[in-house]
Amino acid sequence: MPKLSDVIAVLEEIYPPQWAESWDAVGLVCGDPEAEVGRVMFAVDPVQTVVDEAVEWGADLLVTHHPLYLRGTTTVAATGFKGRVVHTLIKHDIALHVAHTNADHADPGVSDALAEAVGLKVTGPLVADPTDPAGRRGSGRIGELPQPMTLSAFAAQVAAGLPATAAGVRAAGDPERQVRRVAVCGGSGDSFLAEACKAGVDAYLTADLRHHPASEATEAAPVALVDAAHWATEWPWLTLAARELTGRFTSGRADAHDRPLETRVSTRVTDPWTAHAPMPYTP
Repeated sequence: MPKLSDVIAVLEEIYPPQWAESWDAVGLVCGDPEAEVGRVMFAVDPVQTVVDEAVEWGADLLVTHHPLYLRGTTTVAATGFKGRVVHTLIKHDIALHVAHTNADHADPGVSDALAEAVGLKVTGPLVADPTDPAGRRGSGRIGELPQPMTLSAFAAQVAAGLPATAAGVRAAGDPERQVRRVAVCGGSGDSFLAEACKAGVDAYLTADLRHHPASEATEAAPVALVDAAHWATEWPWLTLAARELTGRFTSGRADAHDRPLETRVSTRVTDPWTAHAPMPYTP
């Protein structure tokens, strides 16, 4: 089996740490570089239920999209939930690695997986990375549907293509307007509303849209908005990341090993919202 250091080297080849934002915290959080790795689990959030799943499955490495310690810490005591996560991981010899905004910017990355999940063919980034001569890397993606459809139909297609959450999918705009060219951004994407409006797309799919930015964007430009749960928009990347990693360990490759890695994508819903109540009152 490969060593943890071998697997991390491949992960950092796919998602180089230098592509991460300056405020981000990516890379190896805990784990012995000399330890052997046979099973790798992928998840969005490094929370206890995910760690418990990794323990039950017998994972040697847990790769998450979200950092455990984004703002740093002075303690890993098990008196807090993050400390308990670290203690559980170390007790069961499970390493933790984070690929966050470096995975957002990669080609293919988080938004490519989101676009594929909702039926879009990617044509390029929403905000291009100027250091990429190929013009493929960057924040968000722009894609096209095979055929135009109404906004309501596209919202339904998004809901069908992403894992179910309590909040579901919201749309802003005329439900009957035609949609074909769409910008997407996995995770919180209201910081790219201006770019989406300037891109001339029919709709923008992302998560965590707030009232004022969404209201101003729809007033300023003829763009529809589709808002899904943060966790749901990033979950499709897990399968992509698992496929990218295992592809590096197949036979015939210079970095291949006798025993291929086993990978698993966590299906535990870690979106924090757990219930939805319809509102029958109309003012």
